[in-house]
Amino acid sequence: MPILALKIDVDTYRGTREGVPVLLEVLRRRAAGATFLFSLGPDRTGRAIRRVLRPGFLTKVSRTSVLEHYGLRTLLYGTLLPGPDIGRRCADRLREVADRGFETGIHCWDHVRWQDFVAHRDAAWTEREMRAAAGRYAEVFGQPALTHGAAGWQMNEHAYRLQRTLGFRYASDGRGTHPYQPALNGQPIGVPQLPTTLPTLDELIGLDGVTADTVDARLLAITAAQPQRDQVFTLHAELEGMKLAPVFERLLAGWQAQGFELTGTGDWFDRLDATRLPLHEIATGEVAGRSGTLALQGSPVAAARP
Repeated sequence: MPILALKIDVDTYRGTREGVPVLLEVLRRRAAGATFLFSLGPDRTGRAIRRVLRPGFLTKVSRTSVLEHYGLRTLLYGTLLPGPDIGRRCADRLREVADRGFETGIHCWDHVRWQDFVAHRDAAWTEREMRAAAGRYAEVFGQPALTHGAAGWQMNEHAYRLQRTLGFRYASDGRGTHPYQPALNGQPIGVPQLPTTLPTLDELIGLDGVTADTVDARLLAITAAQPQRDQVFTLHAELEGMKLAPVFERLLAGWQAQGFELTGTGDWFDRLDATRLPLHEIATGEVAGRSGTLALQGSPVAAARP
């Protein structure tokens, strides 16, 4: 049975408080597993206004109705309103997810700061951000995090290196086609990666006539065309846990009808032989429907000759 691993990015205070409970109920009804990755520090979503000059950003905003999905208050956090400390104020909500049997991990400390700056920051900056998130995770859950999924699929080489130091078993930081061991200049770096393989709903809505009412059919057509291929789908508490919750439930039902086992990324990783994963260079590039460049699974590294 092919696997479809569900990775849930929780970006904001509102998504943690309102979107996560909805997702828990949808997953319970469909008997589906998932991995929840949390933003653990301040919600400063309002500072994302800096992205207005990024190529393609305004087009994406107009397609996906950011105000409708995130709410005005969230869009003011970190500017006109102070950013609430998600990990501190929502600790009980985070623990509830683990108590209900779902894998949890780190998304980031400050979502906007990581997504907007990490690609060009040095080792010291990167380590401060990652250790802040790791420390808060341990404070909330009473144990260290074992997985990481980068905010906005944004990484740098220092972040890859730190993942092994921080004790992660595996990560899901970028986009790609299959599990791999990342490499830099041909040498292994960091921990195994289970990249997101499928487009997200906000990357599809508004393109080629796809609407919120038809986006599940478009995504199901993609997986139906590759029926035996294992997949990773990233969803967001602010979208699939709110206005798009009915769409998400239709997706789960459709994937189960296609024969997929719905599970978390950690459950899938447990079934892989991490010592035999192919080696691929870390890379960056564009993804259709999303502005800017993202962390990608790069070219394969040829096996060394004897």
